[in-house]
This record gives sequence, C-alpha cells and structure tokens, in this order.
Amino acid sequence: MADQQIDMSLSGSSPANFNGLQKTGIAITSIGILFFFIAWFGVGNQQPLICLLITLAGFIIGGITYSFGTYGHLPKGIKNNRAFFTSISSRGTLGWISGIVITAFYIALYWRDYWKSVLHTDVFAGLVSMFDPLSQWMRKGPADQWFVYGSLYTLAVFVMGIKFILKYRHNRYQVIRTISVMFFQFGFAWIIPAVMKALYNFEPYYSYFWPLDYDAFFPNSINYFKDQGNLGVFFLFWGAVMAFIATPILTYFFGKRWYCSWVCGCGGLAETAGDPFRHLSDKSLKAWKIERITIYSVLGAITLITAALLIDNSMHNQLLGSSAKWIAKGYSFAIGMVFSGVIGVGFYPLMGSRVWCRFGCPMAAYMGIIQRFKSRFRITTNGAQCISCGNCSTYCEMGIDVRAYAQRGQNIVRASCVGCGVCAAVCPRGVLKLETGPENPSRTEVLFTSDDLKILS
Repeated sequence: MADQQIDMSLSGSSPANFNGLQKTGIAITSIGILFFFIAWFGVGNQQPLICLLITLAGFIIGGITYSFGTYGHLPKGIKNNRAFFTSISSRGTLGWISGIVITAFYIALYWRDYWKSVLHTDVFAGLVSMFDPLSQWMRKGPADQWFVYGSLYTLAVFVMGIKFILKYRHNRYQVIRTISVMFFQFGFAWIIPAVMKALYNFEPYYSYFWPLDYDAFFPNSINYFKDQGNLGVFFLFWGAVMAFIATPILTYFFGKRWYCSWVCGCGGLAETAGDPFRHLSDKSLKAWKIERITIYSVLGAITLITAALLIDNSMHNQLLGSSAKWIAKGYSFAIGMVFSGVIGVGFYPLMGSRVWCRFGCPMAAYMGIIQRFKSRFRITTNGAQCISCGNCSTYCEMGIDVRAYAQRGQNIVRASCVGCGVCAAVCPRGVLKLETGPENPSRTEVLFTSDDLKILS
C-alpha cells in the first residue's frame, strides 16, 4: 500500500495525491478559465481589459505553477507515469469530452459567420471583445476571431512548452527544439504579423510556406501581394525561395526535423499541448497504408490545383471559368479547415497529436519524399543494446514502430519521421541516435519484407 501511494504521488495524476504546487496551479488556472467564459458570455463587452488580464494571468501563472508542481521536485528523466490509465490521455471519458470540446471550438471558430446567420447571434462576440484591447495595442485595429485564435494558440504553445521543457529537461535536444518552436510561434507567427498589420495593414506569416500555405501562389493571392507594393513582392519572393530552394536544401542536410519539429506552428502545438497524447498514434500496418495514401493525395491535389489555377489565370479564365473559385474554396474547406483544423487538433485526445502532420500535411509529404530518398538525416540504431521494452514505438507520435527497426539494427529512414527525437530520449539503453552524416546509398532499399510487415501489423 505504501509503495502504491508513493507511485501515485510521483505520477502526479491522481487528484487525491496532488501536491501543494499542483493544487495552487489548478486553482489559479480555474480562475483564468472562469473569467475566460465570463468574457465569452458577454461581460467582455463591458470590462474587456480586466477579463483579458485575469484570463491570461490565470492560464500562464496557473499552468507554469502546475508544471513545476508536477515535474520540478522529481529527478531528471522523462515521466510518462499513468499515461495509459489517466482518463484524458487514454481515450477515457475526459479524453472524449476534451476531443468533443476542442472540435466544437474549431467548428465555431471557422464558421463564425455561418453560426451567426443561423443562430442570429455572434457566438464569438464576447471573446473577440475581450481581446480587443490587446489587438488595438499590437495591431492598431479591432480584434477578430483569427486574432483570438492566434493568441490562444500561441498561449498554448508557450505554457505547454514550459511544461514540456520541465518534463524533458535532462535532454538538451528536446529543450533546444522546444525553445525554437516557442520562438517561431511567438515571434514569426504572432508578433511579426501583428506589427506588420499595425504598420502596413498587411499581415503575412513568415513561418508557413507552400504547399502548407496552400493559397500562397493562387492568382488572387499573387495579385493581393502585388498590390502591397515592394513589401508584398518581397513576401512572394520569400515564399518561393523557402518553398522551392531552402526547403529541399535544409531537408537534405537535416531531414524534416528542421521544419516539423523546430519551426512549424502545427508541429509546435503538437509537440507541446499534444505531448500527453503522443502514445495514442496508431502503429498498425493499416494506419501506415492509409497515411501514405492520404498524405500524398493531399500533396498531389494542391499541386494540381495550384498549377491549374495559374494556367487558367494565364489564359484569362478560359480553362476553368467560374469553377476556378469553387475549386480553391473546396480545398480550403476540406483540407485547410476540416482536416488541418477541426480534425488535426480536435482529435488530439483520440488519435494522437500528429493526426494532421501524419495523414494530411502536404509540406510533410513534400519534405518526406526528400528525406526518404535524398537526405543525410537518419536515426541510427544499435540493435545489440535493444531490450525490446517498446518505449520508442509507444511514444512515437508519427506511428512508426521504431522497435522493429532497432531489433534488426536497421537505421530508421522513413518519410514520416519528423525527427522529434523522443524515441531516443525515452530509450533506457541509448540504442537510438539522431544523426546527419554522409548520404546513405541504401536509403531506397526495402527495410521490411511482406512477411515482416504482416508480423508488424
């Protein structure tokens, strides 16, 4: 009984055994949540600044206090205690509730105007009003639902990034890359666009490139950028260089990790807020097959759509006619909103933290082709040291059965690997190592026979 109590206390996941810092963090966070909903339901219209300050303080101070209470008093080393038994991280009741709530939030966010027309009320009016003082200060203009979303997104990456750093503080690679995604989300995806909006009434995002930024080279976008003068032309040039020159070069030297695990906001949220759910990714052969079909289908779709729209524009709309705008809107709705937003984040508690990155992101597919066939990056294995504990496979958010490679002493060269390095971090024997070295001439060899794959499935 005493041993059980000690274990539950160390795990920090049983309410009856929360320590003082954890309880304080929960209390402070609860105050932030209370004012968040008070503002959402209308009070934000009367006292927006007070509601905003208390909400942000509650989330930041409460979240960091809870994280220190959970990991600060424990020795260094990754703690995944009770991950399979805690309701929210094991598809239990809290997990399903969280998934439904997050999904509902995204549906309300993306289709704000639709719900306004149907319900005859603006469901986001209170939140938008609460963030108005911050928007006026940063952007010199009123807030909208996208500024609210970006601010909450950045807040989640920051607070949960602190939690991630505390949890993985023994691993230098994890600490540095987490600081990197926090920096790019805070600076390049939140601060710089807001400053640009205030100075030039132009709000570009420098950390997203085609094909992830799917409409970057749509004719309407190109015309919009040109209308911004030299600044808009520079942004077009920046996007083209990053998409077609920098991405292949950086991926050749560093694999997908330079972007997916160090820069991308989608990956940043998955690595921080999504960390408690990484073990929920499906490792089956069936999931791997579906992954390859869907992700390359999305890449093919946006490539064809972009090319068709550019050709149609050069032909003065004689190729596609009025269907051009509906093709663009169709991709925006199905992939840009439903897949990457609603499913990509809303399904964290149900399918793991990298649902979008694994099954739909065209940028990941684009870099994955380079990484698989023409890159210096790989994860090397020392099969003689492997004890088949399965930690590496369990906590691979991309659904890779890392243990199967390690047992065979084979380097891990998979298009889907984002180089997060957690598999190496959780290995108790140091079997796995992220490396960039001379290009491996055997990258294109089949790693598993059909019989092996049947066993793995």
